[in-house]
Amino acid sequence: MRSRACLLAALLLPLATWAAPPREIARAFTERGVPMPGVAIVVQEAGALKPLFTHQPDVAMSPGSVMKLVTTFAALEVLGRDHRWRTDAYLDGTLADGTLDGNLVLVGGGDPKITLEQWDAFVASLRDAGLAEITGDLVLDRSLFGLPPHDPGAFDGEPLLPYNVGPDALLVNFKAIRFRFEPGVEGASVSVAADPALPQVAIGQSPTPVDGPCGNWRESVQAAWILQSGAAAASFPGRYPRDCGARDWYVAPLDHPNYVHGAFMAAFGATGGRFGGAVREGHPPPGATPFVTLLSPPLYEIVRDINKLSNNVMAQQVFLTLAAATMPPPATFEKAREAVLRWLAKRRLPLRSLVIENGSGLSRAGRLSAGDLARLLAAADASPVRDEFASSLAVAAIDGTVQRRFQNGSVAGNALLKTGSLEGVRAIAGYVIDPGGRRWIVVAIVNHPNANRAQSALDALVQWTYRHAAGYTRAPLR
Repeated sequence: MRSRACLLAALLLPLATWAAPPREIARAFTERGVPMPGVAIVVQEAGALKPLFTHQPDVAMSPGSVMKLVTTFAALEVLGRDHRWRTDAYLDGTLADGTLDGNLVLVGGGDPKITLEQWDAFVASLRDAGLAEITGDLVLDRSLFGLPPHDPGAFDGEPLLPYNVGPDALLVNFKAIRFRFEPGVEGASVSVAADPALPQVAIGQSPTPVDGPCGNWRESVQAAWILQSGAAAASFPGRYPRDCGARDWYVAPLDHPNYVHGAFMAAFGATGGRFGGAVREGHPPPGATPFVTLLSPPLYEIVRDINKLSNNVMAQQVFLTLAAATMPPPATFEKAREAVLRWLAKRRLPLRSLVIENGSGLSRAGRLSAGDLARLLAAADASPVRDEFASSLAVAAIDGTVQRRFQNGSVAGNALLKTGSLEGVRAIAGYVIDPGGRRWIVVAIVNHPNANRAQSALDALVQWTYRHAAGYTRAPLR
């Protein structure tokens, strides 16, 4: 009991007085044009009472996507590893001989990951349950989340890109459409197909096939988008290099209700179902019971996608679920922030630098110090959800956002990492297991205009920890 109390006390100490990083680590950053005042570092053995070395550990930094570590750890502890989300379908009318004389109501439960495959199976289950025709409308109940209108271009001026999709209580397929470009057999034409093929999305002109290297093919096709209320049209009047072969371009041109409407029409029609109604907001009839329910995968699987692949909207869905599960409806970002702070207070883990906006790190306002993130990782390593949390991190050179990093390094397969990347921000955090089996917490955050050049230095820190941390003699304090 006393040792646990000592460990907790050590976790709460300011870290700024510990030893400085080795010179070769500092040199790795400065040689990439990143001065050390723009870097924060903590390296500490898991379970140790003090770090091996630190640099600016108590400076609040813009963390990028390593903020997802806060959200996912909180979710695993608050919601439980086996938490599942529900999407319920209700009948608002009379079903007779396969025909619903009324409306179909879909109630969103905040599921972070309804894939097209799951959606198609969900819609097919309606047919299996006896629903063949709907005479009324598709009614969407998205009231679980109480969110202001989302501007997908507000963050970086890229409103069509899927990483800017906002959360929704009824999120389907991340609201994404895949446009596949593929030269014909003789190379005389280029076909463009959308998946899913939604009735609200029209494809006009296809690009002209040309010889030459693939290069920046997205720029070459000269995409022209016409976005109207509830519909989108895409035209590609440019050129498409034959050397590209088949390529995919993911975009999110529709709002949530119209995407769900189109996805339902496509999936229900594919089963032979008949529906031609509109989409609108509403609620199920009072006292109604679900006709069909879609259950999500368990949370421990969801957090793997969030951390390994750094999925922003999934993280925001989980963040809002913390509010939905612990506070009166509707769930908001403000309530989700309060839920995280209450969780931290309950487990006596104050993260004094923490400023969390939406739970994903896709934010200019978010702040977290390297020291606080190291404390969080230490707490997670001693938590009952340790294994679920650790397994959600990308494995060096194996998968996720670090699949193509550390390929020639001895640390390959021996580090569990979360990366972060914004303009002017690069970060890496997680656990390194050295050759002797010792587990090290590594956190490094870069905030500098040259942050995009810091990846090799961050990787060097991870490699150094694997090779040298166990035998390192602390440098004098500076």
